Amino acid sequence: MIYYLHELFGINLFGYISVRAGFSFFTALFLTMFLLPKFIRWAKQTSSTQPINKFAPEAHQLKSKTPTMGGVVFIFSAIVASLLSIRFTNLYAIGAVLVLVLFSAIGFIDDFAKVKHNQNLAGLKARTKLFLQIGASFLIAGYLCFVVDFDTNFYVPFLKTPLFDMNSFAIILWILVIIAASNAVNLTDGLDGLATVPSMAAFATLAVFTYIIGNVKFSSYLLYPHFNIGEVTIVATALIGALAGFLWYNCYPAEIFMGDSGSLTIGAVMGYMAIITKNEILLILIGFIFVLETVSVILQVGSFRFRKKRIFLMAPIHHHFEMKKWAESKIIVRFWMIAVLTNILALITLKIR
Repeated sequence: MIYYLHELFGINLFGYISVRAGFSFFTALFLTMFLLPKFIRWAKQTSSTQPINKFAPEAHQLKSKTPTMGGVVFIFSAIVASLLSIRFTNLYAIGAVLVLVLFSAIGFIDDFAKVKHNQNLAGLKARTKLFLQIGASFLIAGYLCFVVDFDTNFYVPFLKTPLFDMNSFAIILWILVIIAASNAVNLTDGLDGLATVPSMAAFATLAVFTYIIGNVKFSSYLLYPHFNIGEVTIVATALIGALAGFLWYNCYPAEIFMGDSGSLTIGAVMGYMAIITKNEILLILIGFIFVLETVSVILQVGSFRFRKKRIFLMAPIHHHFEMKKWAESKIIVRFWMIAVLTNILALITLKIR
């Protein structure tokens, strides 16, 4: 909306992506911080609290009365901030908002079922959730392929030219990237604020990439392909602002949890942004904490199935450290530090091409 103040009244300031990105950040931040206390009060009054899995570490049982579904609030704030700031003619930005809407809807259905039945396992069945994620990801991949007509070349870090053209197989890769990222963040969201800061770090890195690749001069100087994706930077900063506002209430000890409505959605947007910046491989470094958590689960399940032995005391890996009696705050901060460091490394690759 504010972009059109530039077009209608000639206010050049609102034509800049950097200015509108700042506007979206603060709009999402303040809207989240305004709405969350009201949502927390409502959630407590209606007993919309977090059901705890009976297999979770003992300390988690104390969190059973903590409100959940905070993702509904900060995703709503991010959507509003984005729509107020982006150019509606930019198909990439519209695609990012579409990801926000589709995956938050899936997460909300899952969260609502858990809260309604007061049972952690009462949400969507794993197959049903996966089917919905595949459907949503297929819509996004189809949108990129047939509406946007997005480049299907496959790039890898450090090389200035693509390896090959994936053609129609690009849709399969894009679906896998979105689903994998969505579920990886979902697995990580197990401690107070654990998924929040790594998500903010990842979006900050991806925002740098969208801004550079969306700028003709910067992309040419750094030998990156140029796509008109600069407007997606605004969606990324909206999510960073929304997550910052959420962290105010989600940091240890948490007053509210994000739930699947938040974790599934931010992971899916990460996947989408990795696709449009041609960073499907670099996403492993950008979202290293999420990859680490996911791999720990895969190794644990595989080891138990084939060897009848566990590798970790409990998976995902943050529970392993809990079982080793690490303080929750120590686990969280150390994981945050790793996330920031790996994102700095990802940004360093900008110049190595």
